[in-house]
Amino acid sequence: MNLHKSFMLFLIAAAIVLVAGFYFSSVAQKGARLETLVIEGKLGGRHSFEVEIASTPAEEEIGLMFREQMAPDHGMLFEMGRTAKTSFWMKNTLIPLDMLFIAADGEIKTIHENAVPKSLEPLSSGVPVAAVLEINGGRARELGIRAGDRVIHPYFKGSQP
Repeated sequence: MNLHKSFMLFLIAAAIVLVAGFYFSSVAQKGARLETLVIEGKLGGRHSFEVEIASTPAEEEIGLMFREQMAPDHGMLFEMGRTAKTSFWMKNTLIPLDMLFIAADGEIKTIHENAVPKSLEPLSSGVPVAAVLEINGGRARELGIRAGDRVIHPYFKGSQP
């Protein structure tokens, strides 16, 4: 294959990746179900987020991939439908995220701060959890959110105030 054909194939592949990124980003944002979620600190403080709900395998697979930004008070809640140890990675995720691993009763068990964009390193809950909340990287520390704080949302049993 000559250099010209190789270059053209490269350009076509790059265009396909770019279009796919825009497509998945817009699909995830346009069809999203937004709900309010509150994090209540053990030491006080309440922080409200508008979260997209990822409750199907397709929604979970796309997650926050290809997003170039997210509002400071937004996030995505992955409702796993079961309690188990889990791991997440950052493949095709362009922004740093804090991952909050949450038990069925709404208690935050583990926080991975500032997960590195595009990393394939698995970030484990370490313990069985029922959900994962992804927010902008650094927000948990900025707001003083810690393991042991409680997430208030209808998905979590007994988490209502």
